[in-house]
Amino acid sequence: MSIEQPAPGEPRRPHGPRDPGDAWVVADTGERYWGRFGAAGLLAYDPERGILLQHRVTWSHFGDTWALPGGARHEHEAALAAALRESAEEAGVPDTSIRPRLMSVLDLGIWSYATIIGDVTVPFEPVISDPESHELAWVAPDDVGRLPLHPGFAESWGRLRPLLEIRPTVVIDAANVIGSVPDGWWKDRASAAARLLAAAGDLQASGMPASVLGLPEDTWYPELAVVLEGQARSAPDPAAPVQVERAEGSGDDAIVALTQQLVTAGRTVTVATSDRELAERSRTAGASVLGAGRMRELLGY
Repeated sequence: MSIEQPAPGEPRRPHGPRDPGDAWVVADTGERYWGRFGAAGLLAYDPERGILLQHRVTWSHFGDTWALPGGARHEHEAALAAALRESAEEAGVPDTSIRPRLMSVLDLGIWSYATIIGDVTVPFEPVISDPESHELAWVAPDDVGRLPLHPGFAESWGRLRPLLEIRPTVVIDAANVIGSVPDGWWKDRASAAARLLAAAGDLQASGMPASVLGLPEDTWYPELAVVLEGQARSAPDPAAPVQVERAEGSGDDAIVALTQQLVTAGRTVTVATSDRELAERSRTAGASVLGAGRMRELLGY
């Protein structure tokens, strides 16, 4: 959550000149919200250690409570970038250690707060790097509610807690998605697949609307798995960390096998295809289905 100092004082920002975003937004009813351009925070989740929480200093707004590292967004700064920047400034969180999974936005019209749930992919030790924390601690999810929480975080925690169990993956039927538009892909299937993989990397970084995946909240950053078959298998690996499955035989069989494996592992799976038979097999395996045309729109491909 954002760290603010109550009026009439201002937040103690020791790191150079103030950003224009470091200002209060005041509602007609008198409530004050820190961050002229909104605010963002990071819910870093390590399955072994729990949630990274910040014990706010006494002089801050709602001091001596526990909340997420976060703060005011800069002008034109994306919420994800703001959450990663603020958590690095306040808790020494390396952005290379976090894989975003979900963005939940509280939008009050005059002000918004974005919570980024991010999975810790490389363990790290948080470091108090400014005067805004009494301490930083990893707290097991079941123990979070026992702490004196910042009111805003307390209100959102009941909604966010169940979302820690949702890990979405989108399995892309490359042959069907590529073949959904007659753009000459058949002349060079490997190059067409390479373009699809590059677009998948961009989409994995930018996220997908929750409504497309049939999930709650606002934006999810699902893991993407692209299944290639035939001549498309010779496409080079993408620069982005997209999972690539090169089917030795039937691409449909490989998609169903991968879907079953992911569902068994507890993943929430969506298969992107417009092939009717494969769609039915995917649903039987426990996945939802997204049409190839809609997938292509999301990919901008």
